[in-house]
Amino acid sequence: MDFDDTPEEAAFRAQARTWLEGHAPPLVHDGTRRSPWGSGDEDGHVRRCKDWQRTLFDGGWAGITWPEEYGGRGATATQAAIFAQEQSHFDVSSGVFAVGIGMVGPTLMGHGTPEQKERFLGPLLRGEEVWCQLFSEPGAGSDLAGLSTRAVRDGDEWVVNGQKVWNSGAHLSDWGILLTRSDPSQPKHRGITYFLVDMRTPGIDVRPLRQITGEAHFNEVFLSDVRIPAANVVGDVDNGWRVAQTTLANERTLIGGGGGGGGFEDLAGLARQTGGAGNATLRQELAAAYTRYQLVRYLGYRIQTALSRGEAPGPESSVVKLLVSQHQSRTADLVAALQGTAATLGGGDATAGGFWHSFFLNQFASRIGGGTDQIQRNIIGERVLGLPREPSVDRDVPFSELAARRS
Repeated sequence: MDFDDTPEEAAFRAQARTWLEGHAPPLVHDGTRRSPWGSGDEDGHVRRCKDWQRTLFDGGWAGITWPEEYGGRGATATQAAIFAQEQSHFDVSSGVFAVGIGMVGPTLMGHGTPEQKERFLGPLLRGEEVWCQLFSEPGAGSDLAGLSTRAVRDGDEWVVNGQKVWNSGAHLSDWGILLTRSDPSQPKHRGITYFLVDMRTPGIDVRPLRQITGEAHFNEVFLSDVRIPAANVVGDVDNGWRVAQTTLANERTLIGGGGGGGGFEDLAGLARQTGGAGNATLRQELAAAYTRYQLVRYLGYRIQTALSRGEAPGPESSVVKLLVSQHQSRTADLVAALQGTAATLGGGDATAGGFWHSFFLNQFASRIGGGTDQIQRNIIGERVLGLPREPSVDRDVPFSELAARRS
């Protein structure tokens, strides 16, 4: 791994910082941060994200690692990480494009047709279209290959029926990436087809889910006789599981790269504000939290180094994703300890306008989203440690037979 900037990287960092200083307001650590999803101004948050994404595009800073032919900068993963580090010091966000830029873009570049790349990558980078992920189902969460949403070919279209759940930002999205069961006669990891679907298509019903935080960032999506053009299939028909692995690997990298929420500077500020910095026990926990932040950072460098060599995200993305979920859980408990009884307050009465209240409650989602902690441990055990696979009695059984057994 390479930790220090080379002269070229230092020059790139200085260039990025100069540009950001001229186009973005600095981030002020004044203890008033709030989650955009709990602010009551979702539309405003989306608008600000779109404006900033367009500013990045116009300035040549959108899709830093994307090829120039798709509107990117054609730079290295290390340079993208440097820009992200510098941008974190400014009060801007393009968070609603996380699924699109972090997951959809790499998937289309790896598996999409020339027409799909031409149609979707440019508008995505310009901040014109927001994407969501339609993978998990009520009966197929950790066992995603058990999905049952059905797609049936009808001429030049596919007709889709089913239900998806835990779809982040689906109520704000223009397009979605959708996994369906297209051939139930095949075993569950086959017979799956991957689609791009216009979220305004008749038959799509998006219903926000109210979470423990009081926010409604997740959704359930019902699909009733939804017609999707055959041209919107990504990869080969019935081979969508292979395409989905690219999406999922990038999702784990995306979640792991988030660092688990507010940065250590915010946490230290909370400790000073509440007087916890003077408590010997809490100071030990703060030191442990700082160590975890650095571990996440350096594991991120491992992924960035691999990407800079042209290697796709691998099992190391599961390592960092697992660490981030554990880190957020322990840090959330520390946040509650620092606030004492004030941690029970919510809304405008809560510390930092409710930011830390949401941070504490969101720890539970971090252990599930993007693959549960248990799934990540399985991946690490099998692909990193070389342990034998978990016993599976249904891997080679036709999905239709499995469905009949369940019913």
